[in-house]
Amino acid sequence: MPTKAPEDRYDAAPFVPEGAGLDALRKAAADCHGCPLHRAATRTVFGAGSTDARVMLVGEQPGDQEDRQGRPFVGPAGKLLDRALQDAGIDPAEAYVTNAVKHFKFTQAEPRKRRIHKAPSLREMTACGPWLAAELALVEPELIVILGATAGKALLGSSFRVGEVRGTVLEREIHGRPERLVPTVHPSSVLRAQDDEDRKAAYQGLVADLKVAARALG
Repeated sequence: MPTKAPEDRYDAAPFVPEGAGLDALRKAAADCHGCPLHRAATRTVFGAGSTDARVMLVGEQPGDQEDRQGRPFVGPAGKLLDRALQDAGIDPAEAYVTNAVKHFKFTQAEPRKRRIHKAPSLREMTACGPWLAAELALVEPELIVILGATAGKALLGSSFRVGEVRGTVLEREIHGRPERLVPTVHPSSVLRAQDDEDRKAAYQGLVADLKVAARALG
């Protein structure tokens, strides 16, 4: 009987070094084969920021620009998020940003065509969970900001609905730690708004939610 490839086990835990610091974790994550997503992605996109950060922002997965550059939230959605954080009174430089899934999942009609984002499955999010657990254990944020439904499902389970709890402070146990969380929409949803009026309203809603996070931080 052939041996199962590591990625077919859908579990990143064997790739996560115990007791490692942030730099060592990032280096180890670069070689993660914990699920099949690593095959098509350019590279692992690990979290960025300081272990002293008071707030951790968790998104869904890297996008096209993040996959190319190897850093989270460097594309259009990341730039919008930085602006929204500043408008809410949170310094983006003092936040730790990461994603529930560390590889870019996409569809592509043919080579050289644009790579279209595809939402990760619950199985893929669960497989990547040990990396997020390791980041949380090291950073120990005072507050987690959940960016969108996929990140919420990764942290709080498949029944999570961002529209039901956005802009509120939740208290839950995450990966064995009591955490405070503020859910909001993913900044990419603001960019997808149909017209300028809708985009403006969506942006104001994002900022309002982030202001709740700012007040929770004190």
